[in-house]
Amino acid sequence: MDNDEINKIVKAYKKKRERELNHYQLIKDNPDFKDKNRTRAKNHYTNNKDKYKLKYETNKDMNKIKSLYRYYLKKNDIDGFKFKHPEKFKIIEEEFLSI
Repeated sequence: MDNDEINKIVKAYKKKRERELNHYQLIKDNPDFKDKNRTRAKNHYTNNKDKYKLKYETNKDMNKIKSLYRYYLKKNDIDGFKFKHPEKFKIIEEEFLSI
């Protein structure tokens, strides 16, 4: 692909996104749009409830560890987290802090 073709594709994409954003800004306060969007989202959730439940169950432990880590991070007491929960800190370290 030529550099001009790439620029043309990027420019077309930006125009399309701007058009979509402007269209959404126009219709977002329309009550009909809100009702349709809510029913669509609710139907999607009810149709995929088992998938969401499975996702939450598989990530439950990791989410608890992340939440606890963020609590200690907010308090600026990471050393306390390391001391009180060394196994959880090891998981956090392996998962996120290894760059």
